[in-house]
Amino acid sequence: MKNVDKKSEAYDVTSLTSLEKLEPVRVRPGMYIGSTGSRGLHHCIWEILDNSIDEISNGFGDMACVTLNEDGSVSVEDNGRGIPTGIHPVKKINGVEMVFTQLHTGGKFNNEVYKTSGGLHGVGAAVVNALSKWMEVEVKRNGHIYAQRFEYAYDRHLKKDMPGTPVTDLKIIGDTDETGTKVTFMPDERVFSTVEFKLDVIEERLRELAFQNKGITLKLLCNWGENKIQREYHSERGLLDFIEYLNESKTPLHKEPILFEGERHMGDLNMEGEVCIQFTDSTNYHIASYVNNIPTTESGTHESGFKAGMTRAFKEWAKKLNLLKEKDAEFEGDDLREGMTAIVKIRINNPVFEGQTKTKLGNAEAYTMMNDLSYTKLSEWIEDNRDMASVIINNALNAALRREKIKKINDAEKKKVGRGTAPLAGKIAVCTLKDPSKCEFIVVEGDSAGGSAKQARDRRFQTIMPSKGKIMNTEKQKLENVLGSEELKIFNTAIGTGILENYREEDLKYDKIIILSDADVDGYHIRALWMTYIYRYMRQLISNEHLYIALPPLYKVYKESRGKDVTRYAYSDEQLSKAKKEVGSGALVQRYKGLGEMNPDQLWQTTLDPESRTLQQITIEDAVKAEKMISLLMGDVVAPRKKYMYKYAEF
Repeated sequence: MKNVDKKSEAYDVTSLTSLEKLEPVRVRPGMYIGSTGSRGLHHCIWEILDNSIDEISNGFGDMACVTLNEDGSVSVEDNGRGIPTGIHPVKKINGVEMVFTQLHTGGKFNNEVYKTSGGLHGVGAAVVNALSKWMEVEVKRNGHIYAQRFEYAYDRHLKKDMPGTPVTDLKIIGDTDETGTKVTFMPDERVFSTVEFKLDVIEERLRELAFQNKGITLKLLCNWGENKIQREYHSERGLLDFIEYLNESKTPLHKEPILFEGERHMGDLNMEGEVCIQFTDSTNYHIASYVNNIPTTESGTHESGFKAGMTRAFKEWAKKLNLLKEKDAEFEGDDLREGMTAIVKIRINNPVFEGQTKTKLGNAEAYTMMNDLSYTKLSEWIEDNRDMASVIINNALNAALRREKIKKINDAEKKKVGRGTAPLAGKIAVCTLKDPSKCEFIVVEGDSAGGSAKQARDRRFQTIMPSKGKIMNTEKQKLENVLGSEELKIFNTAIGTGILENYREEDLKYDKIIILSDADVDGYHIRALWMTYIYRYMRQLISNEHLYIALPPLYKVYKESRGKDVTRYAYSDEQLSKAKKEVGSGALVQRYKGLGEMNPDQLWQTTLDPESRTLQQITIEDAVKAEKMISLLMGDVVAPRKKYMYKYAEF
């Protein structure tokens, strides 16, 4: 019989721990905001902003403003009705304190107050308070301005420090005829790995919200340093402006986008759907989907319903227009969507999301509603636009033929793998460990640097693939050309997941995919080409946090001192100044022109050693922005790219 420590058997009521008030949020923040990295940090803004947008989209107010304050805090202000300030008859505390200190508190559990809502769970405001060093709330209501402050501070009732503790009562600090709410919070660096907000991420979110809520005004103010920034977002045409923005760097096949909307009531559910579609000359497709203004980056039932209804409509009309004969192989949904940009949004009073971060919709009713709406409206559009519909259907039929051709290519590659003649032999240096969670796959620019990396690596867990210069720009290539690339074949075979709809996360052979290129213009271009390929064909590598950029040093600072070399490496001009001071007088500086200048020891110490290297994780902070940037920087339309490059010439 196995011996057991008697102390470990003592499991009684004293073993149970009860977390008080907002403590659960502090202990497990990822459950509420997804992560404690940059994504989670910005999610705090979205939680407060969603409450403002809920007010506006339900007809109360028309303006919201996000301000990045110089001290690192953020303010979100709206001109809605203002949070109720009265004393709750049961809780015996004021409404502001209820909203910001108690989970699942709000006016959104009752359809009489909000018709639809993004912040449905009623935890967002309290969660942000729990994860902040301090928070200040101002409410304009009933002719007065009210204010209350919360901090991570000592709770006199619980006799310990607690998150989101009210440190003042709700006080009247002035009078006004206006209404609205202003929330200012300081994110706590003890919770987040970074407390640095990204202007472009916030800007893109505000732009999206303005497109989705035509007629409202959203403002972004940045009070960092000497350069004050003030921007305003407003759209009068809504999704029509949105799709024009998304397709700025593409060539549309039809000038007027397809736009339709409809509503349905199913039991207690009230749903309103709106869709905007435009086909372009691109070989890829992009769907931006939303539920109650919230981006659903993992799609959901509303997006699936749209796809099914669209495919059904075009397949029926393909036969009616005699474009699809009985003996012909039918096109599939992906074939039809080639070159399509679509925005799919739904408002629903009781959405069922997967997780608090609300990235996937689960309501089966939304599937039925969007399926029927898309089928009906697109059937009507096809009947009125037969010539354009014929072009789209013929493109789908051609895509289906290419898909069959690609399948044959894939089958042939699988047979090669089975015979041991896969394109890996002699091309890459494979690590010895078989546990994917411990292994890294490193793509290195150039044969010279690749050779050094093969010598420098830790053979147990690091696989090296030398990349011969620049791979093809997959944004501009048809799928069969991409699959024909020898270098991409090697990469695909080594990674093991498959691509596009055949991607299987469980077949991934490496936890980290790392791109290592020179710190120059060509190196940046090589990075962009690899990221474009992975974004288009293996996007899950990014969304599941497997893709990284290795940052090689720009400078080596060294000198001989008492018979020993003193060496420091600098990854930026700021670090160069610090390195010079550390090395001292007489320091020599070498500017690395490329990875090939480093010997294996230097490459290991600066770029490959997990203990000392610098890795930058590539994330999809915003799927819409990522899609647009890939198309802008890698697409065929020159004017928008030139405009962007002039704007960011200094960067």
